[in-house]
Amino acid sequence: MVQRPTLDEYFMEIAHVVAKRSTCLRNQVGAVIVLEKRILSTGYNGAPRNLQHCLDIGCIRQQQNIASGTRHELCRAVHAEQNAIIQSALHGISIENATLYCTHQPCILCAKMIINSNIKRVVFSNHYPDEEAMNFFNSAGVEVVRFPATPD
Repeated sequence: MVQRPTLDEYFMEIAHVVAKRSTCLRNQVGAVIVLEKRILSTGYNGAPRNLQHCLDIGCIRQQQNIASGTRHELCRAVHAEQNAIIQSALHGISIENATLYCTHQPCILCAKMIINSNIKRVVFSNHYPDEEAMNFFNSAGVEVVRFPATPD
């Protein structure tokens, strides 16, 4: 008998597929925003529209040996969560009360956007070294679930 995946398994698998479009040299991250079992938006990390990607010109963070989870302003990429939120805004889609599925734990910058977007739940697989983001989610009452990482 075929075992049907849970909704969390299903949407996390989709986030991992979305991450394959990433142009980041360090972390390929994908995000999916879901409300009432429907995908509202997706995003992956990469350079802003019409700018060169790190795949093409290299990664300044790698070149300068900048630790993961620090100095976000030096990253060329727009994060996957940010891109998913931006896509929703561009298309006039409310993400209020939605769940965000992400391959990696959101950073503090994304956490602030998620909180202000009124997303109620975040499900992620891979740890990211940003405990302050988790503190913000906790203070704002956003439910956060660490989902087992999907094997490659």
